[in-house]
Amino acid sequence: MNFAAVGIAWGRAVAAQLHIRMLLLTFAPFLAALLIWSVAMWFGLQAMIDYIQQWFAAHNSFQTAGDVLGMLGLFAFKAMVVPLVAMWLLLPLMVFTALLCIGLFAMPAISRHVGIRHYPQLEQRQGGSLLGSLGYSLMSFMIFAVLWLLTLPLTLFPLASLVIQPLLWGWLTYRVMAYDALSAHADREERIALIRQHRGALLLMGTIAGLFGAAPGLLWLGGVLSVMFLPVLAGLAIWLYVLVFVFTGLWFQHYCLAALAKMRVRTEPVSQAA
Repeated sequence: MNFAAVGIAWGRAVAAQLHIRMLLLTFAPFLAALLIWSVAMWFGLQAMIDYIQQWFAAHNSFQTAGDVLGMLGLFAFKAMVVPLVAMWLLLPLMVFTALLCIGLFAMPAISRHVGIRHYPQLEQRQGGSLLGSLGYSLMSFMIFAVLWLLTLPLTLFPLASLVIQPLLWGWLTYRVMAYDALSAHADREERIALIRQHRGALLLMGTIAGLFGAAPGLLWLGGVLSVMFLPVLAGLAIWLYVLVFVFTGLWFQHYCLAALAKMRVRTEPVSQAA
């Protein structure tokens, strides 16, 4: 794993994030995600909470939840179990919505911005597409969702949760971001080879980005304590997710294009000589 390359890409992403164009770039994904979730919460949040309430009552789960919270010293949260479960189930969908909106609305502009300013000589071979990005993202999220649900009970054990959850988010983030970062410049074979060769570094970057995303998640879950401010907290959480993912997109873009340029320097002279 090339930690120096990860660090260089990080520094370039920080500098690029301060560019006015990159700051303005957060608004389109934010408005798209906000619109989606405003409609979803208006029509579906109360129905979801009612369903969870009925399920808990039918399966006598309030007593079980109270016992577990009592063992953890959190018995005061027993009355908030249902909205907390609802928001915890919605959290991955909210994160994925922000991630998907970044891929659709921001990553093409990020790719152009980084490519023109730092890699103007790098040929664009268009190995990916918008539909390919959408399909790849949805497939990755479905795999993630199954794994996330299977490991959800482990969140009761803090040490296990601190390892498993960031790794899952890191895996999803690197899968989506790496595809989008390479779709314009790399062909299909280059993209597959590069992701395979740099999987460790990409997973590390995705995991760090996932840890950054913990703050908006805590803000969103904090809506349990104040339902009155839930729409405001949800909107702020979505904007923070978008901001984190724009920075993550810049980080992945810089790293992936640098790796792609080095790959071509190594392989193309050999192919031309042959």
